[in-house]
Amino acid sequence: MARPEQDIAPRRCKSAGFALWGVLAFWAPAALAGDPHLPVVPRTEDEAARIAMVTAPAHDFSAPEKFEALPAGSATVRRRTNADAFSQPSGNISFERELDFKVGNGLFKKLWVSSPSSTLASDGLGPLYNARSCQRCHIKDGRGHPPEGPQDSAVSMFLRVSIPADPGTAMTGIEDYLGALPDPTYGTQLQDFSVAGHPAEYRLQITYEEIEVALSEGETATLRKPSYTAADLGYGPLHPDAMLSPRVASQMIGLGLLEAIPAEDILAGADPDDRDGNGVSGRANTVWSVEFGRPMLGRFGHKAGAPTIRHQSAAAFAGDIGISSPLFPAGWGDCTEAQADCRAAPDGGDAAHDGLEIDAQGLDLVTFYSRNLAVPARPDIADPQVLHGKHVFYETGCISCHTPKFVTHRLTDQPEQSFQLIWPYTDLLLHDMGEGLADHRPEARASGMEWRTAPLWGIGSTQTVSGHSYFLHDGRARSLLEAILWHGGEAQPMRDAVVAMPKADRAALIRFLESL
Repeated sequence: MARPEQDIAPRRCKSAGFALWGVLAFWAPAALAGDPHLPVVPRTEDEAARIAMVTAPAHDFSAPEKFEALPAGSATVRRRTNADAFSQPSGNISFERELDFKVGNGLFKKLWVSSPSSTLASDGLGPLYNARSCQRCHIKDGRGHPPEGPQDSAVSMFLRVSIPADPGTAMTGIEDYLGALPDPTYGTQLQDFSVAGHPAEYRLQITYEEIEVALSEGETATLRKPSYTAADLGYGPLHPDAMLSPRVASQMIGLGLLEAIPAEDILAGADPDDRDGNGVSGRANTVWSVEFGRPMLGRFGHKAGAPTIRHQSAAAFAGDIGISSPLFPAGWGDCTEAQADCRAAPDGGDAAHDGLEIDAQGLDLVTFYSRNLAVPARPDIADPQVLHGKHVFYETGCISCHTPKFVTHRLTDQPEQSFQLIWPYTDLLLHDMGEGLADHRPEARASGMEWRTAPLWGIGSTQTVSGHSYFLHDGRARSLLEAILWHGGEAQPMRDAVVAMPKADRAALIRFLESL
């Protein structure tokens, strides 16, 4: 397999490279400079210019671009047509490091049990939790879904909860921080399961309103507008100002490559004041890193609320399963002071694991596994309808948020992610998506109207891996077309263009997305 860096060579004028770095120098917050979580070899000026050229948007849609079939560079794997399509290690991983990947996979799948237990290596569940393992939410490393009828559980979906902070609340080093606090009784998210002797916090209840949308040439689509209720509350009422936000588990592929995109390249795509006048004003989320004790660029989660995979993994262990780790060492997980019995319950802290339920080594293995879940190769990239759909995608302006290409950092000890030309179709920035998708709950710098641009790679395999085709942060969209039709705010003109375009163009656009 050819290494993507072979393609990083001068082919267009060098001014593109200078423009990229010029935008960054103008506005990038000093707090976000650099990537302390990565062992980076700095780029040379020549490399920066070459990278700017190879990542420039396509202009010729008569044939695929070079290396377009390899969305993850050398880390790409053969496309599988079964449910294991998202569960393969990086294509360029060594035999020795693949062993670490498999051990991490075992921890990712591990079913935790309540304390005390004879299985000391696996106890510490809860006392309140959403799932007993990482895999229970990220089924086959894919996308979660809302419950399908009264007999289906909400195991891969939950409600985040917070209340407004006092006006003027600030976070050191984070400009425009939007203050929010945990609900005093229910914490930061609602858990719908609990160990014996403790009531669960709630039951997720969803109702839908059907909305018909007229499309060009007599076609129609039906959207479902959800309403969420935290029913059967186990610890009394929520705070009167509680803000709820539904979240389904995201697919896991390509996370290490997203983490390896230089922060300055992400920041270069931001245009918070819409200086170019295209109506799109992506903003970086800035979040506090408990791992490094400083503000960092948010990359992961539906609102880019986590800066690193290790942080995101530890937060999920704590909030979703109730498992303590070096980053979140409380043995009771998300239990609050108001839930005294929950905090007083036995936990699985083990002296052999530094008093934690998963120690640093275990967390690192899960992080390594999550970092190296591979992106499958793209099919049908030369299909005429796919190429036409790609042209429609560009012409409609979708790449204003869904940035096609990046080149990752050159890394000293992460060879799988080092210096790869990747095609994630995301800018990892926050965008106002309009009232229709708003949750009205802030997260760090993200407002209640903003969401991080979701990566699109692998999206065509959702049905194969997850057994459904539900999209967006809460799974309300039952197809890619419905997901597009929910776009509002900054994306309203693109959404309206899709509604009005010829039927054949709309079909080609969906065919292109299915090829990713």
